[in-house]
Amino acid sequence: MSETYVPLKGNLEPGLYEIRLKGHLDHRWTDRFEGMIFTHESDGTTILSGPVVDQAALHGLLRKVRDLGLTLISIIQADPKQTNGPDVNTETKDNHSKKEANT
Repeated sequence: MSETYVPLKGNLEPGLYEIRLKGHLDHRWTDRFEGMIFTHESDGTTILSGPVVDQAALHGLLRKVRDLGLTLISIIQADPKQTNGPDVNTETKDNHSKKEANT
């Protein structure tokens, strides 16, 4: 009795992640974390943010953090809707009223 595992559609798309590290990581490390954006926060932490293609790539990033002896504070999978701004309904009140009148 073998079962076939079929990944969910959502697992095929890269996720956006924010990895918060203790201290300000020097920008000379950007090659090591290619594709990630470095942001130095006023609280003395660094946020690495960017797309991560899958869980294996995420574990690879975390392995680099460990191998460099960096202190991991948090990891957050960012909501793509929030990074593009709020989901705005472009339908105006006037258009909505016209649609209701036509039905």
